[in-house]
Amino acid sequence: MPGTLYLVATPIGNLQDITLRALETLRTVDVIACEDTRHTRNLLNHFRISNKTISYHEHNEQERAEEFVDRLVAGENIAIVSDAGTPGICDPGFWIVQRASEIGASVVPIPGAAAFVGGVIVSGLPTDSLFFGGFLPSKKGERRKRLEEVRDIPATLLFYEAPHRLSSSIGDCLAVLGDRKASVSRELTKLHEETVRGTLSFLFDHFQKAKVKGEIVIAIDRAGENVASAKPELSIEVIVRSYELAGLDHKAALKKAAKDLGISKSEAYRMLLPK
Repeated sequence: MPGTLYLVATPIGNLQDITLRALETLRTVDVIACEDTRHTRNLLNHFRISNKTISYHEHNEQERAEEFVDRLVAGENIAIVSDAGTPGICDPGFWIVQRASEIGASVVPIPGAAAFVGGVIVSGLPTDSLFFGGFLPSKKGERRKRLEEVRDIPATLLFYEAPHRLSSSIGDCLAVLGDRKASVSRELTKLHEETVRGTLSFLFDHFQKAKVKGEIVIAIDRAGENVASAKPELSIEVIVRSYELAGLDHKAALKKAAKDLGISKSEAYRMLLPK
């Protein structure tokens, strides 16, 4: 009879958030598969767990999955952990779950922290229907295309983002989705935890000026009658700035902003002149 595959959620910051069930599982399995063995060893040492660890990350996920299948067939029990949070949520886990299911092994979730869940429950936005989109694409064109795809989903939208792309991504959200209510949470459960709430235009302005570090969750309200459409309402300054944050020089940013607004480049230039 095959062994059991456990998907064990670990803390996203505060080590006290680990569950008693997670600790018991990590103590009793035959091997713990982790993204970074050194990172996970810090967690295990803190709770005096000495079980064997083995690497399981995006670069060896498929290869390791076959090795783990052999272990499961032999009756071993395996725990999968990510560096933080729930395995399989923007982290490795898919391949081994699929293969374990194919051989008839039990796959058991050990629930716990997930950053996007923490981000949405403190956002002040509706939680009756959620859409989690993982990380937005790093390239502006692909990011805007992705936002177009999810624009009309009747749910609170949730994304992860890197600090150096935050302002640019919020600018794109504003341009594509309109000026919706939103929140940005960073460093959840950690010492410098922070959530900033407001409209996308407010957040865009705020995070242009702020130095941002840490892991980030963006929560955005669903489309509705009170959401302002993007292009007619956005100022030329905001649009130009969003393109500059994406890496364009001022001239190229102005040209693209003019195209977005359906006006000539010379008219866009006049709109930017001090009043």
